[in-house]
Amino acid sequence: MKELESHQLLPSGSWDGFYLYGSGGGREHPMPSQLQFAKGMINGGGSDDVGSFSWRGTYDLGSMTCSMTKTYLTHTVDYQGHIDENGIWGTWRMSFSSGGFHLWPSSSAKSEEEAEVTELMLEIEKTDES
Repeated sequence: MKELESHQLLPSGSWDGFYLYGSGGGREHPMPSQLQFAKGMINGGGSDDVGSFSWRGTYDLGSMTCSMTKTYLTHTVDYQGHIDENGIWGTWRMSFSSGGFHLWPSSSAKSEEEAEVTELMLEIEKTDES
């Protein structure tokens, strides 16, 4: 079994995210993914409005960058990204199109939501005690 990455910015597991067509932005196309980070390698998969896909790539914690290939049954898309506290973001490219993307660990979004719910519940309890 591979030793998974322990860096806090690259937790293996569920990731949320989206891609955009072209430089003008436009509608976000969700691409929930399962990603595994181990010894500089990225593996995983997911699905989006194009279909099911797999992820393969590499990451470098020195430069905080990554390079990934998203492979569908019919074609591949190259992704170049930067890694920071907001997740992985950058650009994708294939022969006839390009655009931007952003991926982030699902657990961080859940943690924020859970913190908000907990805070709201504490406020409600304080109100009920008054």
